[in-house]
Parts: sequence; C-alpha cells; structure tokens
Amino acid sequence: MSINGLQEWKAKMDAGRVTVGAVISLTDITIGEMAGQCGMDFIWIDTEHGQFNIETVKDMVIAAKAGGCAPLVRVRANDSNLIKPVLDMAPAGVIIPMVSSVEAAKAAVAACRYPLDGIRGFGVRRATGYGKMAFSDYLVQSKSEPWVIIQIEHIDAVRDLDEILKVPGIDSICIGPCDLSASMGIPNQMGDPELNRVLDEVCAKVKAAGMILGTAAGDFPRWKRRGVNWFAGVSDWGSIAGGFRRFRADTDAVKD
Repeated sequence: MSINGLQEWKAKMDAGRVTVGAVISLTDITIGEMAGQCGMDFIWIDTEHGQFNIETVKDMVIAAKAGGCAPLVRVRANDSNLIKPVLDMAPAGVIIPMVSSVEAAKAAVAACRYPLDGIRGFGVRRATGYGKMAFSDYLVQSKSEPWVIIQIEHIDAVRDLDEILKVPGIDSICIGPCDLSASMGIPNQMGDPELNRVLDEVCAKVKAAGMILGTAAGDFPRWKRRGVNWFAGVSDWGSIAGGFRRFRADTDAVKD
C-alpha cells in the first residue's frame, strides 16, 4: 500500500466500483484503523465538525494506512493556512468545504500545490517517506497528490458550476446536499423536488466534465444512479449510536 492509499483507492474507481467510506468525527485512532479493517475503501476525517487538532489528524491518517484504506481530510475552511499543515500529513485527498465561486475554486487548488502551480509552502516529511524518496521525484508526485476535492454545497456554487468545472487542478467534486438545501431555503428537506432537480443537474454536469463525483449523505441507490464514484454513507458516532439503540430495542423486546 502506498503512503496514503490514493492509487489503490483510485484503481478501484477506475475499475468501475463505487467506493464506500466512513465519516470520522471521533479522535480515537482505533476507529480509523477499524474502518479500514471492516472494509471501508476510505475514511473522511472531519476537522470541520469533529474535534480534531493537527496531531490527531496525523494520527488518524497513519491509522488509515494501518487499516488499509485511504484517508481524506476535510479541512475547516478554504484557507491556505489551515490547509497547509494537513497537506504535510500526506493524506490521499483534502476536502475543501463551501467552494462557491470560480475564485474560491482557484484558491483551493493553489493552496494545495507548490509553486509555480500554487502557493503551498515546503515542509516535506511524511510524503517522501521521511527522506526515502528523492525530492525531485516528490515534486513531480506532488502535482497530483493529494487530491484536491472541492465541495459544492451552496446554490451560488450551482449557479457558477459550469465555470468552476473548468478550473484546472480539481480532482473530484463532492456534493453537500444538506448545506445546499439550507442555501435554497429548504434545510434538510431531502425529498424536495426542486432540491433533487438541482442535485441531478449538478451530478450530470460533473459527470459530463469527466470528473470524479462523491458525496457523504443520502440514499445510496439514488446516488449510485446519479453516477457517484465514492460515497461516505456511514459515520462513526452514527454507527455506535445505532448499535446502542438496536441493543436497547432487542433487549426490551424480550418478554419474561
């Protein structure tokens, strides 16, 4: 397995598989390792809503390698100062939230790439195998790793989508349906016909542009029909809470 599992993850999608993963909000690294050991193709390390710091991000990225899956890190914001230290952890991909304009998309790509392609600062450690890889080889690799994944999760992004999809250097589009619904004035109304029309339109445009499509919520069969390549359809806390509730219901159902 490569340092971050990106090539293995990509190979599965290139073979036509819809890859599946788990959203990780809890910081215990055994959860990240467990997700991979239990068959997840990737984990989504959520620093936007989870209680992560840079040290626990590093630990979870390393745990993903131990578990045999690719680590994606969602950063807190489209800010190069927040993105830079995450890149140095050598994840498979960086998920950048609320990219709602062409300018924001260009800034996201620039933050993830070294000059002359971007503005990323040099602090190379893990990505070179701690010096095992020649720096010149690493510079070539860094032009395509980690993946730059931008989130389309606001109606403004939908309006600017045709131009956003033309921005060089974007590796994947991730749709955020819940925040998108809120920006349309119908928060979390996933059955709303207009929301689903917009989601269908976004997916069709992303696929027509030949880009990798992902999301992290909703009805898997419907998203599969829309053409998603990756789907983070389960969370750590949700799985634990669901297990507790099932146990409670099962024990309550036992009669004396």
